[in-house]
Amino acid sequence: MLTLTRSVGESIRIGEDIEVYVVEVRGGTVRLGFKAPREVTIHREEVYKQIAEANALAAEVAADAVAALSAFTPGTDRSA
Repeated sequence: MLTLTRSVGESIRIGEDIEVYVVEVRGGTVRLGFKAPREVTIHREEVYKQIAEANALAAEVAADAVAALSAFTPGTDRSA
């Protein structure tokens, strides 16, 4: 992990097109601003984990549905 020290108003760059600004520091809380292309998704860690869990669950359901529907596909050998 890279650790950097920045003050309010200063920024860091990630690659060519992502910039992270320190907007405010108050007590133990830091407010950050992000400038990035629209196609780059930015989420808080807890939101990212919820999205990943929902996607994993959706993939499981989709795989189960495909398996169940394959029994109704014409020409499949159901005795196997």
